[in-house]
Order: sequence, then C-alpha cells, then structure tokens
Amino acid sequence: MSMKLRINVLPFMVLLPSLILMAVFVYGFIGWTGYTSATDSNALQQLSGQPARYVGLKNYEDLFTGRLNARFRIDLVNIFFFTVLFILVSQIIGFGLAVLLDQNVKGEGIFRSIFLFPMALSFVVTGTVWQWLFSPNSGLNTLVTYIGLPQWKIRWFISEAQLLEFHWNDLAGILIKILLGIVIFAALLYWSRWRSQTAAVLTGIAILLISLLTFSDLDQLTALEFEENHGFNLALIAVVIAASWQMSGYIMAMYLAGIRGIPDELREAARVDGARELHIYRHIIVPLLRPITLSAVIVQGHISLKIFDLVFTLGGGDNLFIDMPGINMFFVTFRGNDFARGAAIAIIMLIMIAFVIVPYLVISLRGEVE
Repeated sequence: MSMKLRINVLPFMVLLPSLILMAVFVYGFIGWTGYTSATDSNALQQLSGQPARYVGLKNYEDLFTGRLNARFRIDLVNIFFFTVLFILVSQIIGFGLAVLLDQNVKGEGIFRSIFLFPMALSFVVTGTVWQWLFSPNSGLNTLVTYIGLPQWKIRWFISEAQLLEFHWNDLAGILIKILLGIVIFAALLYWSRWRSQTAAVLTGIAILLISLLTFSDLDQLTALEFEENHGFNLALIAVVIAASWQMSGYIMAMYLAGIRGIPDELREAARVDGARELHIYRHIIVPLLRPITLSAVIVQGHISLKIFDLVFTLGGGDNLFIDMPGINMFFVTFRGNDFARGAAIAIIMLIMIAFVIVPYLVISLRGEVE
C-alpha cells in the first residue's frame, strides 16, 4: 500500500466502526421512530399478530387537534414558558454571580465551589430536595415561622391561575407575530450595519410573514371544534426555581471564564477615558461575552426541551400543572402502550431541539470556515 493511499484510507478505517454504530444506533433508531409515528402500532395489535398500518400524519394531527390529546397541547405550552423562564433566570443569576466573583472577593475559590456544587448533583437528587422544600406542610412554607411570620399556605405544584392566556386556535397567529418581530428586529440590525444583502433577505421574509397574517386563515392550522384555553400556569414557577438553582452555577462558571479571558488592557483603556464600571460592563464586557451567551442558551435550551427526571421527581407524573412532553411520551408509550403516538411525540421533541441546535451548528461551522 502506497504512503498516499495509507494516509487517505487509514483515518477512515479507524472511524468506520464508530460511524457504523452511530448510523445504526442513532440515526437508524431515529428513522425507525419516525416510521413508527406514521403507523398505528400499539401493544394490542402486536400481541394479536396484526401488522401495523401506515396512517401518514394522522398521529400528529390527533396530537394537535384531537379532543383526547389535550394533555399534549398543555405540555407544549408548559415547555415553552418553562424554557423561556429557565433560560432568563439562569442567565441573570449566573451572570450576576460571575460579576460579583470578578471583584476579587476574598475566598473566591470557596464561593465558586459553593455555586458550582448544585451542578454536580443529578436532576433526580435536585427534584427530591426541592420536592421537600416545596411541600405544603414543610420546607419553605414553614421556614418563615422561625422569624415570627405565620406559616405560608402556598401549594407550589398546584395552581388554577394562568397568565398570558390564549385560545389554542390563535396559536399559529401568535407564533407568526413573534417570528415577525424577531425578523424585523434582525433586519433593522443588519441595515444599521450596512449588510444590505442579509437585510434584504430578512426584509423579504418579513413581507412574506405580513402577507401570511393578512390574507391567510391561520385558525385552520390548529382548528379545534371546542373551547380550549392555555397560558402560563403559576405552578411552573416551582420547576423554574429548582432547575435554575442547579444550572446557575454552571452559567456562572462560563461567564466568569469569559470575563477573565478579556484582556485587562481594554478595561484600563476605558478607565483612562473616564468610563465607569457600569459602562465598561455594558459596552465592553457584555458584547465580548456574546459567544458564551449563545453557547449557554443552546445548552440550557436543549436541556429544558427534553427535561424529564427533574419534573418527574417533583411530582409531574400525574400533575398536568407542571407536565412536560417527555413525561407524556413516557406514559403514552410505556404505560398506555400506544407506540405510534409516543413516537410522534418523540419526533416533535426532536424537531424542537433541532430548531435550537441546528442554527448554532451552522453559525459555528460558518465561523470556522471564515
């Protein structure tokens, strides 16, 4: 074998076993799950020896419009609000802790270890701890009695109150309006930076979305023949608190490493020009931390979208107030033995995670090429 051929073939041969295993046990199973979601496969059918029938997108249609699948629609709304709040709270707390530790406080190593400790725990342990803390007859509800206040009567995991309530049939229009706002903001940003080609593309997308809102009957996309309102259930606050407690230390470590990686010369030059610390953080440090912020949001986004163990431990198995798609998929597939509908939920979760991960990968690869 010639040297050139060995150089070209040997790396491929080394990677081949891993590629085969990944193709079979990752992409192969994803493909099989997608196929199962397009059938009517269930345990009773398999026990009777009847073959699964191809039903196309019927399982997906039933999930979004079926009367018996209201739980799935509740889960979608819950996961949206949980993801947004979880990312915001963790980012704010993590960045705040990083800024405090950047002030050269005494015992920084001890504080850093304390803040990072929750990250070393599993979500199961975190859920167990916070389940006790949120118990109606113990934990936070009784701690206030030690400072002379009456015991709280808060039911952390149960709430009939909903904020930002909307009808399910209005969901498509709401999502398009949110997307339109993001596109218009991005277009204005690119126009201000004189990137006319990208700005023109975004402007075209904005015009298309405006036309869609104006001339299309969006209610037909999520049409229900009955009244079904959704919104932000206040019981989700308890889940956000528990998840943010565990992840804020990790976000702090990312931001602290980023802040420490910024050259001191930039800060000193700004101070010489008369800039105050607040202006230094606002105009120098925060813009330079954008790649870290993006990475942190991606990590938090995919964790929140597939969350299962934390919510299940907190009592989400039979609690619709804090239910999530992952828990619903588990019960539908392994308790209800409805393999096809469970596979459809899994594919929808995969698509949601892909919407978070794929743009990040594209941006990262484009940056490496440039």
